[in-house]
Order: sequence, then C-alpha cells, then structure tokens
Amino acid sequence: QVQLVESGGGLVQAGGSLRLSCAASRTIFSIYAMGWYRQAPGKQRELVATVTSGGSTKYADSVKGRFTISRDNPKNTVYLQMNSLKPEDTAVYYCNAYLYTGVDYWGQGTQVTVSS
Repeated sequence: QVQLVESGGGLVQAGGSLRLSCAASRTIFSIYAMGWYRQAPGKQRELVATVTSGGSTKYADSVKGRFTISRDNPKNTVYLQMNSLKPEDTAVYYCNAYLYTGVDYWGQGTQVTVSS
C-alpha cells in the first residue's frame, strides 16, 4: 500500500506559478512511475505529467514548456512546478503512483485555481 499526500495548491493569478508536492509513504524506488493528473469541473481526469523511476518524463501537450515534473528519491517526493499558469489550468490535481505490480494509488487531490 502507498499513501500519497499532496500539497501546494491554491489561488494564483494568470501568469503566476505554483509548485505542487506529493509525498509517498514508502520509498519511491519501488514505484515504477509517479505522475500528476487533473480534473476540471464537468471534465474527465487527464494526465498532466509523469516521471518514471528511470527519470523519463511525459507531458500533456497543453502544459509542455510551462510545467516541470521532478522526483526527489531520498525524500520520497514528486514535484510539479507550474509556471505561466492559465485559467484553463484550474482543476483538482491528483498525484498518482503506479507500482511495478501494476497497481495504481491516488492522492486526495489539491485544488489549483487560476484567476484571469
């Protein structure tokens, strides 16, 4: 079992920045990939960014060049640095851990609101 605790959400003006953090309850060396997903009201949950244990990253086209995902293995933490935020980035952001066993775990979510 993996518990994920997100933090760092909030309200920011368009063009501003936020950094989300996701702390895992176990060493993330045992986790194949960690990522961030988001869900806006009335929309399906969508992938934002992922990073594998080997450091490979993947981003949604809508955030490329603005968001950066990184992982700090000693701290069992994954970060999402979000720059040049837009109102359309407003959503609940969820941390995800995908284990080598094929099991998914999710955090409780953190709200990001970008005002125009």
